[in-house]
Amino acid sequence: MTRFLIPALLAALAAPAAAQDAMSAAEFEAYVTGRTLTYGTAEGPYGVERYHEGRRVTWAFVGGECEAGVWEEREPGMICFSYETLEPDQCWRFYEEGSGLRAEFVNDPAVSYLYEVTEDELALVCPDYGV
Repeated sequence: MTRFLIPALLAALAAPAAAQDAMSAAEFEAYVTGRTLTYGTAEGPYGVERYHEGRRVTWAFVGGECEAGVWEEREPGMICFSYETLEPDQCWRFYEEGSGLRAEFVNDPAVSYLYEVTEDELALVCPDYGV
């Protein structure tokens, strides 16, 4: 019996872990509200977002201008951002990992993931938005 149990146990340990669920709106809100997070890709920095109370945000691509916006959960695990001048709305699935957030772009699955790189209050300077 033991000789069958050990191979079965080793096979179970080698199997990939179950897929992680995307964060819900409540989990995402608790994680980000009041924070300024810098996101990057494997190629380098991507942008910075400040998360305000009431699901409001201020976003800037690296070297870009700030965009005011809001976010909402349009379906379970899908967080969508609407900005003043960016079209269309940007929808993401966020996953909490040991080193921070990982974001998967829903609008175009071919786009690589974004990763939380740092939290820095000074990383986003937007005089027009009081940030």
